[in-house]
Amino acid sequence: MALLEIKNLCVSVDGSEILSDISLSIGKGETHVLMGPNGAGKSTLGNALMGNPQYEVTGGNIYFNGLDIKEYSTDKRAKAGMFMSFQNPLEVPGISLSAFIRNAIINQTGEKLKFSEYRKNLAENMALLSFDESYKERDLNVGFSGGEKKKAEILQMLMLKPRFAILDETDSGLDVDAVRTVSEGVREYQRSGDGALLIITHSTRILESLHVDRTHVLVKGRIVDSGDASLVDRINEEGFERYM
Repeated sequence: MALLEIKNLCVSVDGSEILSDISLSIGKGETHVLMGPNGAGKSTLGNALMGNPQYEVTGGNIYFNGLDIKEYSTDKRAKAGMFMSFQNPLEVPGISLSAFIRNAIINQTGEKLKFSEYRKNLAENMALLSFDESYKERDLNVGFSGGEKKKAEILQMLMLKPRFAILDETDSGLDVDAVRTVSEGVREYQRSGDGALLIITHSTRILESLHVDRTHVLVKGRIVDSGDASLVDRINEEGFERYM
C-alpha cells in the first residue's frame, strides 16, 4: 500500500483551476521529485496536500496511510505525520525556534517530552546542519538570513520525523555551501527511517547528492512526464522546452 496516493486531483485558487487530474503514488521511504517551470503549479500541489484552505480541491482524492484526508484540516494532517517546508518561511516574533519545535513535537505526539532528551537531539541536529546553537533561543526566523531560515525548516523536519515531508523550493536563493548543508539534512532524514519525501524544485542543485526514486514533470497544471532519477539529468541538459 502506498503511503500517499493522489487520484485525479484538481485544485483551484480564487475560482481558477491551477491543477488538473493529478495522480501520484509515493511509497514508504521513497523520494519523489516534482519539477517544472515557474508558474507550473508545483507549490499549489504542496499546499493542497497540506490542506491550505486557500487552495480548493475541486475533484479527486488524497489518501495518506490508507485514510482519505481530503477533508482533514492542516493541523490534523500534521498530526497524522505530514510536514511541509515553505519556499518563504514566515517570521514568528515572540516564540523561539527551540520552543516552536518543542511545542510542535508535543502537539504531534500528544505526549510529554523529556527536556534533557529534547535538548540533546536538538543540539545534535543543529550541529549536523552547521547551525549556530545560539539561534535556538532567537525568535523563529526573525532576522534570519535566507539560508538560516531554510536550515530552520530542515531542523524542524529532523526533529519532528514526519512520515511524509514536502520540501518546497528548499534550495531557492541558497549559495553552494548552504545547499550542501541543507542536502546533508535531507540525507539524514532519508537515512533515519522509512519516511517519504516529495521535493518540489525547478533547479537540480539540491538533488545532486540525494537518492531519487521517481521524477515527475509538471507543466501548466498537469503531469506531462514521469521517470526515474535519469529524468533529472535529461531536464538538466534539455530544460523544459520540449514540454511547452
